[in-house]
Amino acid sequence: MKGLAMALTTTMLGLALTAAAQTPPQPTPCSAPEARQFDFWIGDWDVYVPSGKVGGTNRIERMYGCVIHESWKSASIEGQSMNVFDPDRGVWHQTWIDSNAGLLVLEGAFRDGAMTMSDRNLPGKKDALQVNEITWTPNADGSVRQHWRVSADGGKTWTTSFDGKYVKSSRPQPK
Repeated sequence: MKGLAMALTTTMLGLALTAAAQTPPQPTPCSAPEARQFDFWIGDWDVYVPSGKVGGTNRIERMYGCVIHESWKSASIEGQSMNVFDPDRGVWHQTWIDSNAGLLVLEGAFRDGAMTMSDRNLPGKKDALQVNEITWTPNADGSVRQHWRVSADGGKTWTTSFDGKYVKSSRPQPK
């Protein structure tokens, strides 16, 4: 009986080692170069509105190696977003939730030197003609412009919902 148990153990160990040797290595999460396209937004920012006044502060940091976490604070609203590149679909995804129970889901890509995300083609919207589009553009001086525009007619005309210039704060920066 001991011999049979030893033979079974040896056979199982051999099968496990063979299976492990034949299993191709899994890609490292976030190894796609696209997963770093939004890194220009990482930092602790003072955000200025077109009048030149500070509209709020925003801390953007990496979580779990892949996720970019946003934490916005202003006099009227606080909110957070999670941003991640989906390599299976080749798109960036953002989910925003705020202190007014607001929810905004966007998807998009980094093109022509800017990250642009929209809810234009996302399913489940209450009003298909209502479109949100946000573009983040890194500037040569290290600042970032965030321009959020909204359309009520499916993208024929647009109004600006928010236009902010992100300037690195003197507060400690995320690592």
